Amino acid sequence: MIKNYGFICLFALSGLLFKAQTVYDIKINFKGLTDTNLYLAKYFFDQMPVVDSCVKIKNGKVRFSGNTALDKGMYFLANQAKNSYYFQFIVDANQKMTMTVDMADIAGTLKCTEDKQNQLFFDYIKFMTTRNQEMAMVQKQATGKSKEDSIKMVSAKQSVLSKEMYKYDADFRLKNKGTFVGNMMEMKAEKYPESVPLASNGRPDSTYQFYYYKKHFFDGVDFKDNKYLCTPFLADKIKRYFDQLVAQHPDSVIIDLDKILDQCIPGSDMFNTLLGHFTYKYEQNKTMSFDKYGKSNTFEKVFIHLADKYIITGKTNGYYSDETILKIKERVDILRNLLPGAKVSNLLMIDTMYGKQVLKMGFDTAKSSESVTFLYQKNRDQLQGMYKPLYNVNAKYTVLVFWAVDCSHCTKEVPKLYKDLQAIKGKIDYKMYAVQTKEDLYERWKTFIVQEKLTDCVHVFDPIHLNNLKDQFDIVATPVIYLLDKDKKIIGKKLGSEQVVEIIQQLDSIDKKVVK
Repeated sequence: MIKNYGFICLFALSGLLFKAQTVYDIKINFKGLTDTNLYLAKYFFDQMPVVDSCVKIKNGKVRFSGNTALDKGMYFLANQAKNSYYFQFIVDANQKMTMTVDMADIAGTLKCTEDKQNQLFFDYIKFMTTRNQEMAMVQKQATGKSKEDSIKMVSAKQSVLSKEMYKYDADFRLKNKGTFVGNMMEMKAEKYPESVPLASNGRPDSTYQFYYYKKHFFDGVDFKDNKYLCTPFLADKIKRYFDQLVAQHPDSVIIDLDKILDQCIPGSDMFNTLLGHFTYKYEQNKTMSFDKYGKSNTFEKVFIHLADKYIITGKTNGYYSDETILKIKERVDILRNLLPGAKVSNLLMIDTMYGKQVLKMGFDTAKSSESVTFLYQKNRDQLQGMYKPLYNVNAKYTVLVFWAVDCSHCTKEVPKLYKDLQAIKGKIDYKMYAVQTKEDLYERWKTFIVQEKLTDCVHVFDPIHLNNLKDQFDIVATPVIYLLDKDKKIIGKKLGSEQVVEIIQQLDSIDKKVVK
């Protein structure tokens, strides 16, 4: 029994020792280093988190080590002030290496003979840095010469050096294709066709060039491998691609988003990071555009698509908590019914003229939903004739405004909107349906309407609490302006007061052209 117990203890102890083994061990012999603290940091999409530190450095001997493997990708050595870095290097399968470098010439002296990828990378940096230094030297030598001689001298040398750098880069990518360092350089390189067909006008076909560039934009990126997330290039490429190369229309964005995300492994760091970036980007994008037919589009459609296809279905593999997913679903369910072209919910509101009469029924002092329900049932028949429903507004365009009389911005925007609309009165068929969101400010609201002479407008409020404005119209702050068509379908939403008349005029002009 004693022997068995000793064997178990020895086994347990060896297990602990095994767990404590160093997994990554990065040593740097840094000649001429004056900093006493350095930081190991990595690229992670558009962030640069610090992952380790080395303090009390003496004689340039730097060491980072730990018993948990580092994420594969590109790292950099940051100075003690954390405001710049000395050099970049690769962490891949090999996580134990020694590098040597001299402060006097970092790019020219960097070596890592224990790791082939890093040595290749350092050789690449050295070549490119040397050529750039040569170019700077030529420009310096050209100083003082005539403008013509200076341009001639610099241009000639620049042409030679550019060709050398281009050839070196192309050869490097071809020779190291399939490796992380080779693919990373491929990922960095801009792709242009070597031969371009001519268009019908006899000039190089710009359409061909664009689609070639777009098709090869992500060459070198393996979206199934998380280490490409940890490079200084991916975030910039993703942002440029969707801001500059993808047509700025929700349907086009969705197609290209799916192409990228479907290349990722669901639940991986790459997948979750890109999905999180896109979800935030398009949930925050409130841009509304109109096509030549007057049809509007909003990027909330992209947010809804991402949530429906990837988040709510659980493809993020626990990246979002259940509570967060529920909140996203609730948000999506609200926005889904408020996309351009959707028919809005009817509003059962009370006109200002019946305000005092309704409040006397006791709705203004009701303390609970039960008491409000009781009062409603008690006065139901009398209330039926007081409603001014949104659906009863008969006009080609309905300007639906949600505002509060105690909102300083509202008290400026609503009169301005009203005044602007007067310019098209009698020319275009419209009506303004203004909803006061603070039913307890009835007297103040009514006084403001009279003072500002906002009489040519349907003014309503909801003292009975029949409507859920937050869920029905996404009202969390005021003012909020919707533009609806004759069937109460959304043309535009959350518009600025200065946009409304211009949009109505443009739509009416388009409509008249179509009729002709």
